[in-house]
Parts: sequence; C-alpha cells; structure tokens
Amino acid sequence: MSGAALSLAAFSYPASAGDRYGQRPPVVLSPDLTAPWVLQLGGQAAPRGGIVYRTQPRAVRQAATQPRMQRAEPRRVTNVSLAAPRVKPKPVSQIDPRFLPQTVSYTGSEKPGTIIINTSERHLYYVMGNGQARRYGVGVGKEGHAWSGTEKISRKAEWPDWRPPAEMIKRVREKEGRILPVHMAGGPENPLGARALYLGSTLYRIHGTNQPWTIGKAVSSGCIRMRNEDVTELYEHAKVGAKVIVM
Repeated sequence: MSGAALSLAAFSYPASAGDRYGQRPPVVLSPDLTAPWVLQLGGQAAPRGGIVYRTQPRAVRQAATQPRMQRAEPRRVTNVSLAAPRVKPKPVSQIDPRFLPQTVSYTGSEKPGTIIINTSERHLYYVMGNGQARRYGVGVGKEGHAWSGTEKISRKAEWPDWRPPAEMIKRVREKEGRILPVHMAGGPENPLGARALYLGSTLYRIHGTNQPWTIGKAVSSGCIRMRNEDVTELYEHAKVGAKVIVM
C-alpha cells in the first residue's frame, strides 16, 4: 500500500479510547434551563451566555475536592460518674434517753401554759394541767452566758432568720477565729432550727437547732436549744404572752 493510502488510513479510523479522552472537550452549562443543562460541544465555542468549564480527570477532581484523610486516633473512653457528690456525714445524734420528751407529774403552782426551764437539770417543762407537764431535754448557756429570770413569749417564728448580735460576731472571731454571717436565712442549716419563741425584749430565744447532739449540754450563748421535732411540738401549744421562768 502506498504512503498516501497509509496516511489516509491513519485519519480514517477512530482513535483508541485512551487517545480519544486524552484531551477532553470543555463542559458548557446552558444558560437556558429548557435546554440540556450540560452540553459537550467537542471544542465548539460556548453559546452566548454559556459558561465553559474545563474538565479534569475524575481522580484529579476528587483529590482537589475531597478533604485529605487523616489517620484516626483511637477514641479514649472516660468513665463519667453521674452519682451525687458525697456529703460529709454529720455527727450521729447521741442523746441520753432522759432528754427525750415525756409526760411527767407536776405538783407546782404555775397555771397551764407556763414554761419552766431548769438549766441545771437541762430540762424544759410545759405545764399541761391536771397535775401533768410535758418535759423536754434542752441545751443551755455555756459558762459565762447562763442566766435566770422571768420573761414572756413576745413572738413566735417558723424557720426563723438568724442575725447574730455584733458582740457575738466579735467574740466568736476573737476566741474561735470564725466569721459569723451578719444575716442567715431560715432553713435546715440555720442554727435557730425549725422554730423560735422569742423571750420578751431580750436577745434570748427558745429555738430549734441544727446540732441535736448538743441537747443536754451547756453550749449556747444563752438561748435555750431544743431538738427541731421537740420545739415544733412546743410551738403548737405555747401561746404568745405565756410566762417563761428560767431558773
């Protein structure tokens, strides 16, 4: 076959698949949404308004568009406890049975409703009448803070606020190094406990406590302490204006 025939044959047969896509035609996006959205024009000029994108081999496009994969680090699992934090246990209440409430005989002359506090015995008596009294264990004033006298209940309060007097704040700071609050709202942590019966115009009260293990001891600054359940019972019976005898 002549050289001219060989040359003609070379241009007559289609190129191989590799040669055919070695140089890819541009991809044209049609501006008209009614026409096919992608037109491969085989090297023709893009129609007016068309946008020509030169395509790249798929492997190159994926490498350019996909984020570089990084070696995943092994996940570290930490055990998280959802349990409530531990609360420091308070001292267990150890009260001598003789300081628990009980009904006893009463042969005195005071009328029913009167409250008698024997600080040496650490007992409070609520006169009931019919020769009986309700007796409770109490905590009393420590040495230097004990007192005696007769007062009346001037008012009563449930879960009272606590406002320690200035002299108490100063004394506790100097002797114990503790800083008392100027004011503390009523509640279970309040030193005055669940109830308070105020005595005349003094700073003294018959009140509950958040330290029931101190009942039967001389530990207060002059107030009369009772267990919360006991002072709540007394609160229901004692009236404002009732006589209180401290001896």
